[in-house]
Amino acid sequence: MSSVPSEDLTARARVRDAAVACFGQYGFGVSVRTIADHAGVSPGLVIHHFGSKARLRQACDDHVRGVINELKGEAFAEPARQTFLQQLAETDQYAPVLGYVLHALQAGGPLAVSMYDLMVEDAERYIAVAEEAGAVRPSRDPAGRARWAVSSALGSLLLHVRLRHPGPDVDYRQVFHTWMAEHMLAVLEAYTEPVLADTSLLDAYLSASTETPPTTAPDTGGDGNDDT
Repeated sequence: MSSVPSEDLTARARVRDAAVACFGQYGFGVSVRTIADHAGVSPGLVIHHFGSKARLRQACDDHVRGVINELKGEAFAEPARQTFLQQLAETDQYAPVLGYVLHALQAGGPLAVSMYDLMVEDAERYIAVAEEAGAVRPSRDPAGRARWAVSSALGSLLLHVRLRHPGPDVDYRQVFHTWMAEHMLAVLEAYTEPVLADTSLLDAYLSASTETPPTTAPDTGGDGNDDT
């Protein structure tokens, strides 16, 4: 049981939520003063609650991870075949979290790694369900296919954000929907009507991949110290 008064916890949560919004809007270089202004408190109170900006960032990471886990739990209870990014983009209250997630993915770090792993896990699960329903062809490498699907989509989205919306005044929900609209036809076409006209490249790769590569370098007879 925490000994911190409930009103103090409320103030702490308000500062944390303001930090999520500011980090999501301006990036992780935003100042403590800007966060404090957004929360309507003094910079000293921010430090009082969290000790440092780094600890505030950690609290934000933990909060965002909790939101994502909650959304994932809802998806398991009532499957909607939406990624958590789609869920974040559909609801006004999650707009700051969506911005935070996109900045975190660009910055890297433990939260970015866990989010990426979660997206791959979800993609593999959704694709497996689609396979069982006969909507998707089976893969020789289901995990690899899921990683590729997530990596290609995520890379495209982050590049879109960086090139088209480099400034701080960004509506990330609108950015997400614009990106979806610009790419959906091409993605569906590529997946539904394969880009390659035949399987020759795949056949060549599969043939080459079955050959066992040498495990050691060939012996040339020298000892590596030959001066000639």
